[in-house]
Amino acid sequence: MRLSAPDGRAAILKVLPVPSLTPRDVLVLRVRHLAGEAELPDLVVAPYLSAETRRRLWETGIGYADATGNVRLSVETPGLYIEVQGAERDPALRRRPDRRLAGPRAGRLVRALCTHPDPLGVRQLAERAALSPGYVSRLLAFLEREGLVERDESGRTRCPDWPRLLRYWAEQAPLTRRGERRWLLAPRGISDLRTRLTNADLRYRVTGSLAAARVAPVAPSRMAMLYVEDAEEAATVLSLRPVDSGANVLLVEPKDERLLEEGLVSDDGICYAPLPQVAADLLSAPGRGPAEAEALIDWMAEHEDQWRGRPLQAGA
Repeated sequence: MRLSAPDGRAAILKVLPVPSLTPRDVLVLRVRHLAGEAELPDLVVAPYLSAETRRRLWETGIGYADATGNVRLSVETPGLYIEVQGAERDPALRRRPDRRLAGPRAGRLVRALCTHPDPLGVRQLAERAALSPGYVSRLLAFLEREGLVERDESGRTRCPDWPRLLRYWAEQAPLTRRGERRWLLAPRGISDLRTRLTNADLRYRVTGSLAAARVAPVAPSRMAMLYVEDAEEAATVLSLRPVDSGANVLLVEPKDERLLEEGLVSDDGICYAPLPQVAADLLSAPGRGPAEAEALIDWMAEHEDQWRGRPLQAGA
């Protein structure tokens, strides 16, 4: 494609039209380019490009355009920059795919993939995540197409870029979809709540900034987020009050009760959710949650030996 400016300057862009493109296809193209086996196009054109595919293309230095109006192109000479938002879902799909990461069961697999650095087979992952091998196999195929996991010739899977997987999961399954939520007030503050948690006869897991502050504090925690089996019971045990405004505690009754089994009991006697879960919750939390998530992810990347390879089960 030739682009010409009014002053006569022009650029020739290499355009690659494709019927479809997955994030994995972009990774393959990048690897082939680095190996000297393929030349990168300047622009990829397709009927539809998913958000993850578009991110991968732009990170690789490739512009894109799809028929729904998603366009991003940068040309140095003549100067040109275009960025337009189109559809977020493929209009050609008659129904939403059932192998996405929005469901509660998918979270189990995401946490297992992030926590275990070594390649694992389908049955091993299914056992660790308490899922059926068939479901795990189908979801892994989806994640591989999205370029979020790697599978070797024997079919074993690993997740080297777990931060990307966490961010993808947080987009598809934000905190607001984790379960029923109740905003409450701890009248004596977060410090008093922590003390009550150490002696509470409850099934719970602390997540959010209170959990992240254990390893990557950004600022004093002003909000406590807890997964609980029964919000009404938890409110009574922890002396929490319903309020119209000024809440400092969020109780979530998770759709997947396995969240109340994973994690750890810290030295301070409080039960915390696994770090991948904490990071994903903060990524979609209000206020400074996303900033706290990035600080936590940075810490996790620098201290993988302190949390990857550890069991997800409390007391295991």
